[in-house]
Amino acid sequence: MSIQNTVSSWEEVLETARKNTSARRVKRTGQSPSTAPIPSSLHKLPPNTEPPVLLYRDTNSWCPFCERVWFALEEKEIPFATEFIDLTNKPKWYTDLVPTTLVPAAKIEGELVYESKDILLALEERFPHPALLPENPEENVVARQLVEEAETNGFREIAYKFLREAPVDADELANLQAAFEAKLDELEQALAKYPGPYFVSTFSLVDILYSPHLDRLAANLPVYRGYHLKGNSRFPRINAWFDALNQRPAYHRVKSDNITNNLLLRRRWGVEPIANPLPLDVADSEKIQYRAEAAERLSDNREVAIADIIKNSGVQAIAADGDFNTVKDAVDFHLRQLADYLIHGNGATLPGGRTGGKNSSIDPIFAAVGAITFAYLRNRICAPRDMSAGAATAFRAAIDKLLTSVY
Repeated sequence: MSIQNTVSSWEEVLETARKNTSARRVKRTGQSPSTAPIPSSLHKLPPNTEPPVLLYRDTNSWCPFCERVWFALEEKEIPFATEFIDLTNKPKWYTDLVPTTLVPAAKIEGELVYESKDILLALEERFPHPALLPENPEENVVARQLVEEAETNGFREIAYKFLREAPVDADELANLQAAFEAKLDELEQALAKYPGPYFVSTFSLVDILYSPHLDRLAANLPVYRGYHLKGNSRFPRINAWFDALNQRPAYHRVKSDNITNNLLLRRRWGVEPIANPLPLDVADSEKIQYRAEAAERLSDNREVAIADIIKNSGVQAIAADGDFNTVKDAVDFHLRQLADYLIHGNGATLPGGRTGGKNSSIDPIFAAVGAITFAYLRNRICAPRDMSAGAATAFRAAIDKLLTSVY
């Protein structure tokens, strides 16, 4: 029996995956990325009705300011459509439309609003329920002041300077860290003003404004500065805030995973890591809904994935006598193996030598294509562009298991 027949077919994987996850995406033919998430509230619209909000955002879902607006739309269950803007080649119609030329921008019931804070406040005014500002008048004033301070208190500027700028000497780095910690102390004090884990008595726009930035800092600082925000005993309230945020379904729809954040910082800002990435979340990697979502995304998007791997991973270089069809078949098999393992292999021991090894009868070029495919794909996927952060974690963990168990 051919090795290609030892794993499920794409059709079988897709059928099984969709039985175990409700996650779906809309294909975007001819665009990159090739899919877009479906708003969880879209089913609330009557047939043939345009959503009340059109969100203009970045194509790769990397922008933290766009993430803020997306988070609020999901929390408030507002149906919306998305227009993706290529930030490296912004269309003229967009730069003519939006005075700042930046993302995000939104048309809310036909009215253009830009700047993430202003969009959030406009959404709150037009769609007051469920509320993301306190109903109590006094607390509402406090929350609105915190919203303004989130944009003006200098936290982001100091935090990203500490993270991104290579210090000239140790004293400069220590001074940047001290300034950053002083800002974290201010957030810790702000979180102490009301009972509960949030900045005010309920989850609010204030939490949404800080969420994308604190998430990125928590992921990147350990790798690029050796500094841990999560688990830091100096900031118990910030850690309780992270825990509370983690209980919100909308948060999991919009957040990035740690690896995506690490890769983006290095690729965009050229910062060099000084430590290993944080370990993958074991709980997320074992949840069937995340494993199934990852398998569903890979199965449904396999043609784009295979084309990308063949073009950009380097596998063509090992094609014997220019036999690219054999390479393509090997890539296809290994992706099916990965998808099949995501669905059926939770906790299973992988059969050693199935795709390579000195005691294997498998062609070494075939096995090498698999190793390159897995290694390339592990750091190619992006959350939440390609799949949710939980699914990306399950995806990467499965690749790690395949690589360490087989090669």
